[in-house]
Amino acid sequence: MIKKLARCIQEYRKPAILTPLLVSGEVVLEVVIPLLMANLIDFGINEGNMNYILKMGVALLISAVISLAFGAFAGSTAAVASSGFAANLRKAMYDNVQKFSFSNIDKFSTASIVTRLTTDVTNVQSAFQTIIRMAIRAPIMMIFSLVASFSINVSLTLIFVACIPILGIGLYIIMSKAHPIFERIFKTYDKLNSIVQENLHGIRVVKSFVREDHECEKFGKVSQSIYEDFSKAEKTLAFNSPLMQFCMYACMLLVSWFGAQLIVSSGNSPALGLSTGELMSLLTYAMQILSSLMALSMVFVMITISRASAERIVEILDEESDLQNGENPIHEVKDGSIDFDDVCFSYGRHAGKNALDHIDLHIRSGETVGIIGGTGSSKSSLVQLIPRLYDVTSGSLKVGGVDVRDYDMEALRNQVAVVLQKNSLFSGTIKDNLRWGNENATDEEMKEACVLAQADGFISQFPDGYDTYIEQGGTNVSGGQKQRLCIARALLKKPKILILDDSTSAVDTKTDALIRKGFKEYIPETTKIIIAQRVASVQDADKIIVMDDGKISACGAHEELLQTSPIYREVYDSQVKGGGEND
Repeated sequence: MIKKLARCIQEYRKPAILTPLLVSGEVVLEVVIPLLMANLIDFGINEGNMNYILKMGVALLISAVISLAFGAFAGSTAAVASSGFAANLRKAMYDNVQKFSFSNIDKFSTASIVTRLTTDVTNVQSAFQTIIRMAIRAPIMMIFSLVASFSINVSLTLIFVACIPILGIGLYIIMSKAHPIFERIFKTYDKLNSIVQENLHGIRVVKSFVREDHECEKFGKVSQSIYEDFSKAEKTLAFNSPLMQFCMYACMLLVSWFGAQLIVSSGNSPALGLSTGELMSLLTYAMQILSSLMALSMVFVMITISRASAERIVEILDEESDLQNGENPIHEVKDGSIDFDDVCFSYGRHAGKNALDHIDLHIRSGETVGIIGGTGSSKSSLVQLIPRLYDVTSGSLKVGGVDVRDYDMEALRNQVAVVLQKNSLFSGTIKDNLRWGNENATDEEMKEACVLAQADGFISQFPDGYDTYIEQGGTNVSGGQKQRLCIARALLKKPKILILDDSTSAVDTKTDALIRKGFKEYIPETTKIIIAQRVASVQDADKIIVMDDGKISACGAHEELLQTSPIYREVYDSQVKGGGEND
C-alpha cells in the first residue's frame, strides 16, 4: 500500500526529502541549546564570568535563529510536498476511474468515489505532512536528547527510558481500538454523500411530493451515526493525552527530586555529582523527550485516521479495467455490420441469471433495426455490448466482421455512437457540448448535425444561438431539447453505427418521424439501431427485434410481426387504441 501511494510523490520528491533534512538540523540545534545553557549557568553565572556569559549568549542566539530558520523552511517544504502529493493522488485516482469499464464502476458507488477523492485524500495528505515532519522530528529529538542526557547523568536518564514502554503499550491499545471505528466511519461517509447527491439530483421530486421532512430525517440518521462513531473514536483517542501528561509530570517530579538530592549531596560540585546547570539541562531534555513521545502519539493518531482512508484510495488505484486491448489491436472498423453469435451475458460472476441468453442476430451494414420490448427485457444490455462497454460472457460479437475484443477500444467506440434516453450534457456552451462528438467540428458541421437532429430550430431561437450556455446536466433545456442535442453530438462523430437507446422518448412523434426521415436520407450507409417504446418509432425499420426476458422473441418487418408475434401485436394494439400512433 505504501509503495503504491509513494509513486504519487513524483516531482515533489525533492521537498519531501528536504523536509526531514531541515527538521534534523532544527532538532540538532534544539538539543545543543540546553548544553549551552548548562555551560552558561555553571561556568558563566555561577563563576561571574561576563565574557563567558556574552560568548554563550551569542552562541545561544545564533543557534536559536538558525533553528527557527530550519523550522520555517521545513514547514514550507512540508506544505509543498504534501499538497503536491495530494494533487497527484487525486489525479492518479481520477485517471484510473476514467479507464474503468462499466462493470468496474458498478463496484463503487458515485458517492464512494467522491468521498475517496476528497475526504480520504485530505486525511492521507495530513498524515503525509505529519510523517515527513513530525514523525522524523520526534524520534530524532528523542534519540539525541537521550544521548545528551546519558552524557550528563545515566541514573536520572533511566527514568525517561522507563516511561517509554509504558507509553508504547498504552498507545498500541488505544490505536488498535480506534482503527476499526474509523474504518466504519468512512463507509458511513459514503452513505452520507450518496444521500446528499441523491437529494440534490432529485430536489424537484422531493419538493413536488413534499418530502423535505423525510429527507431531513434520513440525512439526520446517517449524520447521527457518524457523530456517534466519531465520538466513540475520539473518546478512545482521548486517553492518549492523560497518559502522556501522567508520564511527563511523573518524570519531571522524579528527575527534580533525585536531581536535587544529587546536587545537595555533591555540594553543587559537577565533579562529584550534578550541577545546577546540568539539572536544568536534564529537565529540558525530559521535556523534549516526553514532548517527542507526545508528538509520536499524535503521529499515530493521524496514521490511525488515515490508514482506513489510504486503504480505500489504494482500492481505486489497484482496480484494473476488465476490458483491455489485445496485443495487436485493430484500429480500423471496415463497416457497420453486426453479428451476434450465440451471445450470453451476465452483469457479474455471482449474478443469478444471464441478462442475455443465446442471442443470434445478424445486421447488415447500413440497415435500420428497431428494438422493442418490455421494461427489463435487456434491450439496453444488448446494445451496450456493441461498443464494448461490457464484454460478452460467452459467444462472440463481431463488428465489421471482426470480434470487438480484437479492436482498439478507442477506435471501436469512435465508430459506434450511443445516445441514451438519459444522456448527459455538460456545463458549457452548446458548441462545447457538440464538440464532444468531434472536437474539431466547424460551425457548418455543427449546424448540419443539429438540422438532422431537429435541434437547429430551437437553438436559433436562443438569444445567443449556438453560444448559449448549458447549465450542469442540461437543467436549462427541456428533456426533448436535451435528447436532440445529444443526437446531434453523436452524429458529429460520423459513426459507422448509431444507437438510439430510447433517446427520442421526450420528443413528439412528428419530430421523431422527422429525425428518422433525416437519418434515412442523409446517413444511409450508417447502421442505425433504434430502441423505442413506441411502435411508430420502429415500424419503418428494415427489421424489428422483439426482446423478452433477455431473449429475442421475434424478428422481422412490421407487417410480418403483426401476424407472428403476440407480444408485438399486443404493444401495437394498445398504442393504436390509445391513439399513440396517430398523435
